[in-house]
Amino acid sequence: MEGDCLSCMKYLMFLFNFFIFLGGACLLGLGIWVIVDPTGFREIVAANPLLFTGAYIMLAMGAMLFLLGFLGCCGAIRENKCLLLFFFMFILLIFLAELSAAILAFIFRENLTREFFTKELKKHYQRNNDTDVFSSTWNSVMITFACCGVNGPEDFEAIPHLPYSSLEKATPEACCQRELQSREGMFVNKEACLTGVERFQNRQGCYTVILNSFETYVYLAGALAIGVLAIELFAMIFAMCLFRGIQ
Repeated sequence: MEGDCLSCMKYLMFLFNFFIFLGGACLLGLGIWVIVDPTGFREIVAANPLLFTGAYIMLAMGAMLFLLGFLGCCGAIRENKCLLLFFFMFILLIFLAELSAAILAFIFRENLTREFFTKELKKHYQRNNDTDVFSSTWNSVMITFACCGVNGPEDFEAIPHLPYSSLEKATPEACCQRELQSREGMFVNKEACLTGVERFQNRQGCYTVILNSFETYVYLAGALAIGVLAIELFAMIFAMCLFRGIQ
């Protein structure tokens, strides 16, 4: 009976580690896609040091989970106590790091409000000044998502114009409609857009557009994170049980 229980534990351990292995592979693939993606998202990430760092953290976490899932599978099948202990310690560290990140994200969630982004935009945005990281990032976001400001073009009314933009009213160039949503895309009618003709402007705010675009993915990411934490917890339990059961 004890041998059957140990055998069952071994295969359950293998199964959970296989899921960790797949999860790590998915994170690794997602991290690589964010960094090398040619559709414009890479430009947004590269312009923001925080997002750029986050992409590499995701890449590193994916690689680590990929490796640990592989080691856990090997430790379970070969019943190697050293590999199992090594696996348990590293999964524990990753579990605590992910839990800490989730708690910090919950604590600082108020920094993602509409009011916060509006205040930051009005304070730091410099229109077409692409040498400024903040302005370049916002321009890339507005071009990629075909949106304007946080709430709409009215966000730019209090922002000073550049000296050479004599035609420009409140709306920056990045809010003008394009035939293709990229920096290389041709303007539908740039002059009319800059002089205030609304039908040639993107009127919807980026906050609403991005929230609608990513709402499903946010819930999916949350459910995935909870699933990963649960799998890691069970994997640690099985690893210790198998470790203690191996003679």
